[in-house]
Amino acid sequence: MLFRRTALYVTAACLTALAVPGARAQTPEQASAFVQNLGSRLVAIVNGPGSTEQKSAAMTRVIDSDVDVAGVGRFCLGRFWRVATPEQQREYGALFRKVLILSITSKIGDYQGVRFTMGRTTPRPEGQVVGTTIAGPKKSPAQVDWVVKEVNGSPKIVDVVAEGTSLRVTQRDDYASFLVQHNDSVQALIDALQRQASSA
Repeated sequence: MLFRRTALYVTAACLTALAVPGARAQTPEQASAFVQNLGSRLVAIVNGPGSTEQKSAAMTRVIDSDVDVAGVGRFCLGRFWRVATPEQQREYGALFRKVLILSITSKIGDYQGVRFTMGRTTPRPEGQVVGTTIAGPKKSPAQVDWVVKEVNGSPKIVDVVAEGTSLRVTQRDDYASFLVQHNDSVQALIDALQRQASSA
């Protein structure tokens, strides 16, 4: 499953030294405040009242506003972004967003009771890395780092590193492996994402 690892850290995903176009570094204080606000909103959604549909809609709004979904999608496609046609780029971008959101919102119920603790912020070439610890009643605490950059004037999450593993790098590796097995066909990846989106 192309997004199998993303779902392991659903709250962190609301989610590599390659630069994101139009991105500038936040200060450590700005990045920390951004992640603290984001984390509080995510925890409130997961633990708060409302139906699964209402929580999914609220989570989708958070993802669209606070995650650089388009930039992460381009990163995950890697060098194949440049060989994709404009129409394939548009179709891939829309499907990437849809599958990402589905992979996150479908797991909301599993994270009831989640807790979110802030750690230290470290400036790095890829952005401000804000450390957090995420724990739940049935899950061991996990170290989750959020990579924050300013994109088109607003702070955005550009990567999530869960227990030392970059989710966007892992996703890019999964896509690259799939593409190699399918004769470097971007259309084959698009078709696979479409099937995944339709089966959710």
